[in-house]
Amino acid sequence: MTERLAALDVGTNSTRLLVADVADGAVVAELTREMVITRLGKGVDRTGRFDPAALARTLEVLAGYAETCRRLGVERRRLVATSATRDAADRQLFLDGVRDLLGVEAEVLTGRAEAAAAYRGATADLEGDQATLVVDIGGGSTELILGDGGAARAMVSLDIGCVRLFERHLHSDPPAAAEVAALRADVAAHLARVAGVLDPAAAERVVGVAGTVTTVTAIALGLDTYDPRRIHRATLDASDITATAGKLAAMTVAERAALPVMAKGREDVIAAGALLLDQLVETFQIRRVIASETDILDGVLLGLADGPPAR
Repeated sequence: MTERLAALDVGTNSTRLLVADVADGAVVAELTREMVITRLGKGVDRTGRFDPAALARTLEVLAGYAETCRRLGVERRRLVATSATRDAADRQLFLDGVRDLLGVEAEVLTGRAEAAAAYRGATADLEGDQATLVVDIGGGSTELILGDGGAARAMVSLDIGCVRLFERHLHSDPPAAAEVAALRADVAAHLARVAGVLDPAAAERVVGVAGTVTTVTAIALGLDTYDPRRIHRATLDASDITATAGKLAAMTVAERAALPVMAKGREDVIAAGALLLDQLVETFQIRRVIASETDILDGVLLGLADGPPAR
């Protein structure tokens, strides 16, 4: 039996939609995949509350996604929210807005649930069962998940992401050397927690997901347009990551915005994300990273497919 399902992921930086036909636990046809940078997490690290304009922007995009779901005849839908919503004291405003627009209850994922969904989405089409470390760099948090094949066995969620780090540290344009050093020190302090949960060195391959990794990959590959087909499963050496992070940190926001692969709204936070990725690769002596265009959004959709059929 084939069902038409929709997954919606409301992150700290972006709001995304995936509509696909699913049969026997696998995607058989992808109808649409959309992303808008709405920056729901703007200021949440500092204030603990949503910025009213960011909340309104996010709900406006979700209203458009609701219409897309109706137009495509979606039978069931699932909406998840992550770091920014976990941290916001006024999250009920968002939850009520989602219920009104989509008629579903938003799931505020724990860090562990977020990590599990990211791992499933990132590894669903990977061949082999070798030990795999999935690195998911989001706007507000970063998840590291270690598993074998399609099964995650250990995971950790850290409160560092491209938006959070940008707001904390990168105040100059381009960032000053001292700001970059402070950001790296912040990341290193959080990464020190990882060893108590999992051993990155146990991984035979490392897969990186989400906008920071895919954008860094597009830049490192020298693409003249953002092409998911060329980015998905492309491999970056550690030296490529270091060079790209350095390049982005040396550019102004306007210069980054002019890059042909840069999604509108990502240009201010991408340097923070790239520096985070570079620090992580350096800390754990990772030699190469496989980029993935499939991620938590795909994992959320497959999780929905596991549930009871629509009535």
